Amino acid sequence: MIEKISDIETVKQLNAARQKIEQEISKIIVGQKEVIEQILICLLASGHGLIIGVPGLAKTLMVSTLAKVLNLAFNRVQFTPDLMPSDITGTEIIEEETSGHRKFRFVKGPIFANIILADEINRTPPKTQAALLQAMQEYHVTVGGETYPLPLPFFVLGTQNPIEFEGTYPLPEAQLDRFMFSIYIDYPKAKEEEEIVRSTTSAYEPKLDTVLNDKEILQLQKLLRRVPVSDDVLSYAVRLASSTRPNNDGSLQFIKDWVSWGAGPRASQYLILGAKTRSILSGRYTPTTDDIRAVAQPVLRHRIVTNFNAEAEGVKAADVVKKLLETI
Repeated sequence: MIEKISDIETVKQLNAARQKIEQEISKIIVGQKEVIEQILICLLASGHGLIIGVPGLAKTLMVSTLAKVLNLAFNRVQFTPDLMPSDITGTEIIEEETSGHRKFRFVKGPIFANIILADEINRTPPKTQAALLQAMQEYHVTVGGETYPLPLPFFVLGTQNPIEFEGTYPLPEAQLDRFMFSIYIDYPKAKEEEEIVRSTTSAYEPKLDTVLNDKEILQLQKLLRRVPVSDDVLSYAVRLASSTRPNNDGSLQFIKDWVSWGAGPRASQYLILGAKTRSILSGRYTPTTDDIRAVAQPVLRHRIVTNFNAEAEGVKAADVVKKLLETI
């Protein structure tokens, strides 16, 4: 457990805690170390994540396991076309008192938890999506003129299925921009899949140990804001994000050829926050350009809108980011 001591000692303990978290999660989840690291970075940087992967890759199990290891309240919401905003935020009901008087009482929805898994977020209409995204941004819910704060830390992970688009409502670019990371989950390797099948078809039930708690996570989120960043690293993050914009002076030719809209200033902010968190999790006291490059894909790929030329050539946003990192 992390105690209130010097920042330097806290960094050392956080590095040890990170290893312990990965060790505990590995009791349930086989592989996916990069995905787990990105989710942890999102959480500690006070951001939110969008997980993209086909069904059956243990997205829900991974997030619920992380919640147990961090001793945080967890709720999963299955997004459907008939889901209403009040189904997420909560609703007011009329309650009759013993005196016979009636009054309204607010019944909290599933959003009142520390970690929310918004499963298949693109299956619900924009009105319901907006209710969730507003709560993500403001950390409170307003119903009937009353404002109810959400529990802190508050962390949302939305999921999307990349192979099914019928009956979906894709998130607009402006709403995608509110997610710090887009996290891609791929199929496990053959050996990993063997281990998954072996462990999930047996009677073995691993016991998870708690590594951190809500107060310690809030303490760490404040610590990350105090991490110093050199001017060179800051300049590199801004240059990387601004280089995705095709209308900038001196834009690279492949950006002009393939990109309609590039990443905004929020991308630069998240590049720095992601790099800070990654460096602290690794036991280092300040980020380098390597940390910026390591978080560039999850920060940038959902913020770049490719054009018809890119589509015709089979170029994805992730390909644009990869070429950008090779160039800059």
